[in-house]
Amino acid sequence: MPKQALLIRGAQAIVTCDEQDTVHCDADVLVVGAEIQAIGKNLPSDGAQIIDAAGKVVYPGLINTHHHFFQSFVRNLVAIDYPSMHVLDWVESIYQIFRFLTSDAIYYASYVAMTDLLKHGCTCAFDHQYCFPRAAGGQIVDRQMDAAKSLGIRFHAGRGANTLPRTEGSSIPDEMLESTEEFLRDCERLVAAYHQTQKFGMQRVVIAPCQPINCYRETFAETVSLARSLGVSMHTHLGEGENEGMLARWGMRTLDWCEELGFAGSDVWYAHGWELDSGEYQRMGRDGTGLSHCPAPAVLGGFDIIDVQELDKHKVNISLGCDGSATNDSSNLLDSLRLAYLMQAQSAKRRGSYPTPYRMLKMATAGGAAVLGREDLGILTPGRAADLFMIDATKLELVGAMHDPKSVLAKTGLTETVWLTMVNGRVVFHKGELTGVDEEAVRARALEVFEKDVVSRHDVFNRS
Repeated sequence: MPKQALLIRGAQAIVTCDEQDTVHCDADVLVVGAEIQAIGKNLPSDGAQIIDAAGKVVYPGLINTHHHFFQSFVRNLVAIDYPSMHVLDWVESIYQIFRFLTSDAIYYASYVAMTDLLKHGCTCAFDHQYCFPRAAGGQIVDRQMDAAKSLGIRFHAGRGANTLPRTEGSSIPDEMLESTEEFLRDCERLVAAYHQTQKFGMQRVVIAPCQPINCYRETFAETVSLARSLGVSMHTHLGEGENEGMLARWGMRTLDWCEELGFAGSDVWYAHGWELDSGEYQRMGRDGTGLSHCPAPAVLGGFDIIDVQELDKHKVNISLGCDGSATNDSSNLLDSLRLAYLMQAQSAKRRGSYPTPYRMLKMATAGGAAVLGREDLGILTPGRAADLFMIDATKLELVGAMHDPKSVLAKTGLTETVWLTMVNGRVVFHKGELTGVDEEAVRARALEVFEKDVVSRHDVFNRS
């Protein structure tokens, strides 16, 4: 059966994010099946479905490399005041809600997060799911896979875990605690069931113990062994306030601890890293270890601003993450893109210079693909996946801003819903509507689950 052809005709600009920073003006994109076949002027249509892109700007799909979808049902909680708390104290407080989440609550919270991502130009998302309350059953990641498939988003599922009990120094409620054996057994199951290694694979699995401070040493050591035997990537939180505790417990900083166990290299990336120093950047660049920069929680918590130019100097692969809604309250990666740029600009007086707004876009596209180990994503060029989004540049409020389409998103704060999102050659969001999804029916059911399984169980939602 021949593959469906689709022609994006006459785009005002196509920002490729390739190594040459190519921008095509007044050009077309030919998509066949899941793949970009050609980019250029006046491409022949040959019976392809036509999308009229006059006045539109086309970008590679954004790639989100750190999130916690399940937290979408604990947003806007002023009663748990993250900015006034140490990050590990906040973790302990919020876990009192997480430990009672149901399977339905996690499914619909994930659906909400992925919807927000798609509507704001994100085509591939990694989720770090470390919340496994016993009452929710063992199929939580499976249900997230179902939600992702329903929406049509490309999904990397991080199977996380917390294994260290409170009696030994962690902040994990007993209801969320797992043994290393349980964790790894489920990782093997998920990889066998869902991990797609082929080009343009829509679902992949990442083995992602939550954080060193809340896990046994053996959890990380055995993760390294299993992940490398299966050929899958690894991820964890690192450098976000735990170093003092790691020094007290192990006599070494977290990166030293991870490197000693082999939890570093081109198949590993960390989230946050605002406690890392230049020497640690250098080691990460040497080993190929990646980093997901999550600007929103850093600002909300008043943490140090990571030095993107220093990371670039040491050739560290940097990507962009929303982080969970408990420390961001949004799954809009365009918003994180804007915030990342402003943070770097804010630190310019101390550092002397700062990255361009376009650098932030490349972090969120080609950078995300590099961190996830996806050579088939991240830029718009023949042979790559047809993962892209488009904005309408003809709006009155954009007059005077579109002479530099590479920079306009981060520079001007263009963070509203996009005109179109395409994943794997399929239009999944267009002109304000998800395709193939009854949004009102899903919204009604999600709201019902939220009220029944979350709000009714926790009086924190009734405090302001």
